[in-house]
Amino acid sequence: MGIEVNATLSRRQALWLMGGLAAMPLATHATPAAAAAMQLLAAWQQANGSYRIGVLAAQAGGPSPLQVRQALEVPTRAHGLAQLHDGSMVATARRPGDWLVRWHPGQPAGKAQWHWVDATRSFNGHVIASADGRFLYTTETDVDTGASLVARRYARSLETVDEWATQGIDAHELIWAPAAKGSPPALIVANGGVPTAPETGRTKRDLHTMDSSIVRLHGDSGELQGQWRLPDARLSLRHLAWNAERTVLGIALQAEHAEAADKAAAPILALFDGKALRLCPAGQSMAGYGGSIASTAEGWAVSCPRSQGVATFTPDGQWRGLVGLEEVCALAVGSGRLWAAGVSHSLEDARSTHPLTHAHAKELTGARMDNHWVRLA
Repeated sequence: MGIEVNATLSRRQALWLMGGLAAMPLATHATPAAAAAMQLLAAWQQANGSYRIGVLAAQAGGPSPLQVRQALEVPTRAHGLAQLHDGSMVATARRPGDWLVRWHPGQPAGKAQWHWVDATRSFNGHVIASADGRFLYTTETDVDTGASLVARRYARSLETVDEWATQGIDAHELIWAPAAKGSPPALIVANGGVPTAPETGRTKRDLHTMDSSIVRLHGDSGELQGQWRLPDARLSLRHLAWNAERTVLGIALQAEHAEAADKAAAPILALFDGKALRLCPAGQSMAGYGGSIASTAEGWAVSCPRSQGVATFTPDGQWRGLVGLEEVCALAVGSGRLWAAGVSHSLEDARSTHPLTHAHAKELTGARMDNHWVRLA
């Protein structure tokens, strides 16, 4: 079949590869008009329950539908995505995940390159690439100890060459810090801090012991360069985005308070200026749940699917308001405009007074977008 696998397959994995990928002509071909459309790497669940990653497109200026340009079926729900220098994309399973895949959109499914972790590790849902494209970095968990780590992998083979402790548990998104002139690169990693047990997957336990933080790690050695925590230990730091100047990091929060009232009142945005974390209260209840995060010239945006809208803030973190969108999840910025994905349609220029609506095309009827979009360069 031409499928490259970098670890011993379980029976379940082998059956899925033989029976699922080979039978599915998922790729479509873009027309010249589509080339000018806004194109996004995405992960989503089809109405029939199957999972996809691929490229979506909608013509800027609306109201053209959000369409699938290329797609690949994956065995479980995908989460983090990245575009590599050669035009391929890489995606990893949602935590606790066991697969990583690299694929050139438009190529046959059998050309996808898969990597399955063994029973001692699980993927935590996020992956990024080095500036030169040689390496990938994934957040993972040591199943035996529960400790989180960053795995440095060769982009070509997907094999691990280094592992660095994140000094916490439940590590989630990671992002490159701006490099000062003459200084080595640094990674910032969000430790979600939520305790779980390997045998129960995502089931949370002992939340009174939560320890969420962000850390800065040396990008070549993994050496700890700093660690910061919020005063409220029940706030989990999860998703990350820089402002346009790359001087302030926005962090989407998820609350794990025992009392419903505390969770309802919890903030969903924190800002980090390189020295300290600062909470940004919302002007209304956000149900304690921030999903994806993005930044435009107008300020910060945090998708809040449990509140059916996008929470918006000024660049310095002052509350602006909620842009309504049913089950909103993924966010992306293109040409300075905020795009947001809902359950039946997406919004272009979502922060404007009159956002443009893009209905989902027929092949996306009933589909549910995952948390993240990545705009294709």
